[in-house]
Amino acid sequence: MVEVMRRFSTSLTITLLLFVTLFPVLWTFLGSFKTLKDIVTPVPVLFFTPTLANYAVVLSTPAVQLGLMNSVIVVGCSVGIGMLFGIPAAHALARDVFGLRDKVMFYVLSLRFLPPVAIAIPFIALYLDLGIHDTRGSLILTYCLTTISTMIWLGVPAFEQVPRDIEEAASLEGCSEFQIFCKISLPVALPSLIGAVLFTFVIVWNELLIALSLTSQNFTLPVVAATFTMMGMEVPWGIINASSIVLAIPPLLFIGLIMQFVNRFFRVHTPVSAEP
Repeated sequence: MVEVMRRFSTSLTITLLLFVTLFPVLWTFLGSFKTLKDIVTPVPVLFFTPTLANYAVVLSTPAVQLGLMNSVIVVGCSVGIGMLFGIPAAHALARDVFGLRDKVMFYVLSLRFLPPVAIAIPFIALYLDLGIHDTRGSLILTYCLTTISTMIWLGVPAFEQVPRDIEEAASLEGCSEFQIFCKISLPVALPSLIGAVLFTFVIVWNELLIALSLTSQNFTLPVVAATFTMMGMEVPWGIINASSIVLAIPPLLFIGLIMQFVNRFFRVHTPVSAEP
């Protein structure tokens, strides 16, 4: 009886937490198909005639198309650069090759503590002097601070879980450091590293303040979504909800593709046990 009550309370708690977490997303999704009259009514409308007018306004706006293209290019390049430099650096720090692990980790963590404005203001002056202000390249360079530092911070624990014995055994077999990293350490730490990549991607994709400070023409999609709040005298809640859904679709697609890759990777590399 006690075990049944414990399972019931656990299930009820999880259900309540899921409801609290997913209800704002569901309400935003429903609001994206409502007219402004159905949204601002004092009594919430649960049954309504759906409309695609909000999505038509969002998708037909040239700024949304430009912002989406800029976000894909900027976020894709910055996350790629973060992986290229952050993952090998995390492996070196996990093995403490240069004896600088604690100092570098503290510096990396301090980068995450900095408010976005503290990063943007010095870069504005620097990019103006270099003549690259308000360009995709300048935004990619700025985002690399976030991607590289986040990949290092989350990658070090991933590589610390890799047993050193198998790396030492591979070294005794004549493998170089690069071969050990690519063929042994990286595949073992891959599940945790994929989580780090996804987390980094979501952070940079949803970043607003840095892009708002550094761009006026090469803006990203979150900047465009924020501008919908300034359309006319009335707040266009339906358009805002639709823009939020459009903003959330690319990360969901990216996560889906990554999860398919992970499933295929483990399906190929997991040995099949022979039946007796």
